[in-house]
Amino acid sequence: MNRAEKIALGEQLKKEFEQAEVALFADYKGLSAPQADELRRRLRTAGSRVVVLKNNVARWIFEDGSLGEEGKALMDSVVGPTLVAFSTQEISSAARLMHQFAQENQAFSLKDSLMGRKLLAVSEIEALAKLPSRDVLRGILLGTLQAPMRNWVSVLAAVPRSLVTVLAAIGKKKASAQ
Repeated sequence: MNRAEKIALGEQLKKEFEQAEVALFADYKGLSAPQADELRRRLRTAGSRVVVLKNNVARWIFEDGSLGEEGKALMDSVVGPTLVAFSTQEISSAARLMHQFAQENQAFSLKDSLMGRKLLAVSEIEALAKLPSRDVLRGILLGTLQAPMRNWVSVLAAVPRSLVTVLAAIGKKKASAQ
């Protein structure tokens, strides 16, 4: 790869890191081609893009510190073949798929990653993987917001309901007395 190609690759990688909500790093040494294709297919359905990282080029784009000091420190510690999944949509689904794939394949292991400019440890990625999806979280929030209003309406409806129940009981008692 000549210098011009490395510069173009660096610019593309820098754009990917800037746009991504999360960049999940993994060691893929020992994965077969069909397994790697399966991972790419799974991540593509979650709106993620998978790139095999050129470590020297990645170190070069993080060198100036514009992508964060934690990212620069992470890139200085990355060694060996590294795969990066860039997710611009739902973070938890990408983390869930990567974590699940790592459990299914011994040759695949997660590494420390980046969420924006913040360093994510492997344990934090596993915690992200356990989070519900964005739609489920929205449903939980909506239910939480609706609960006080629903309870208030139930309290307000209880008074007329009780009155109707009492009147029905009185009417039933008078009807049985005759």
